[in-house]
Amino acid sequence: MEENIQPLDPIAFSLGPIQVHWYGLIIGTGIALALWLAVREAERRGLDKELFPDLMLWAVPIAIICARIYYVIFQWDYYAQNPGEIPKIWNGGIAIHGALIGSVATAYVFARKRGVSFWKLADIAAPSLILGQAIGRWGNFMNQEAHGGEVSRAFLENLHLPDFIINQMYINGAYYHPTFLYESVWDLLGFVLLILLRRVNLGRGELFLSYLIWYSVGRFFVEGLRTDSLMLTEYLRMAQTISVVLIAVSIVLWIYRRIKGYSKVRYLEKE
Repeated sequence: MEENIQPLDPIAFSLGPIQVHWYGLIIGTGIALALWLAVREAERRGLDKELFPDLMLWAVPIAIICARIYYVIFQWDYYAQNPGEIPKIWNGGIAIHGALIGSVATAYVFARKRGVSFWKLADIAAPSLILGQAIGRWGNFMNQEAHGGEVSRAFLENLHLPDFIINQMYINGAYYHPTFLYESVWDLLGFVLLILLRRVNLGRGELFLSYLIWYSVGRFFVEGLRTDSLMLTEYLRMAQTISVVLIAVSIVLWIYRRIKGYSKVRYLEKE
């Protein structure tokens, strides 16, 4: 017998004919908080406080576009038949890995144009990135997407989750793994870890590589629980493949930069 549980309204408020979705508000909040943290840290590291706002003017729209393109490519069978749905990002459907590719490429070009070390920018931004991702996953929660396979209500209650999360995981007559929450918690732990690693004074670039490794490990396991994965082949999940590649590349880069002496400048040094 289907339970009478109403999902949370994905619309935060309306301004005449314009509907403002929680999805966009939550992602916007994550971006704003990430920027604030990056600006504060940039000033502490001796950089111009306008550097990250200038970067964000380019990186945010490019990251969103790349995230959407990435998602649409792997759902092309649907979007080829429904091209009018492609720009509707407020309904969900942006891929973190696409956003990461777009933002990193933008930051690299931006750093070269400004004469600033890309790795220094990346290290400063790393905690902001993972915190923004932790917050952004709650946009998926509001849209009842990015969830895992079917579970029982008792399973969710045994996780000691509040009722508003359990009820929101009731979708079309069944309860599902709150994989958005698993990833959000993992990202929050990663944020704390990266803040602590700042004090360790790692070599330049190693904080950002730590972010890539930490996030990718968690994403690999969480992705295995999801039911809406973008697929590379019939059995191979794209996000898990990218995660393995990022872990391997990050470890190789870490070792290579140490051998070549590229990471001899430490994080806390201002040069």
